[in-house]
Amino acid sequence: MFASGLLNNLRTVCNLSRRFIHIGETAEITKTFTAEDVRLFSEISEDRNPVHLDTEYAKTSQFGRCIVHGVLSNGLISSVLGNKLPGFGTIFISQQIEFPNPLYVGEAVTAKVEVLEIRKRLVTFQTICFKPDDKKVVLQGTAKILLPKPPTNSTKPAS
Repeated sequence: MFASGLLNNLRTVCNLSRRFIHIGETAEITKTFTAEDVRLFSEISEDRNPVHLDTEYAKTSQFGRCIVHGVLSNGLISSVLGNKLPGFGTIFISQQIEFPNPLYVGEAVTAKVEVLEIRKRLVTFQTICFKPDDKKVVLQGTAKILLPKPPTNSTKPAS
């Protein structure tokens, strides 16, 4: 019973979150990707490009040292959208992204989203990842998400 009630309360929070979303609202998180994070992502994604993993190889590349996979940084955008703004129940629909600068292994990165447009349940966000130390942008673009459906009588929590 407790789990059922908790689930219903979560559904209500998720579905009511749309009321609080407004144009210009932002959310962000900051993380530092370690060599182990990059190695694990490489294994999961099967992207074993040595510019991400091999220090000696990376020294000879245009970057001079190992870089974080761009889509690993993009995972932080997904985290912000799914956990903070709008939050639980969010469905990622589409995205346009560019990677203007590299993010090096061991550097901090901040992922930030800002609400640009709201059309019923479809919300468009500006997305950006930047290095907090020098504000250099490593990812920029837009994302569209679908908000959860409003609760029906069968999913409203008991009073």
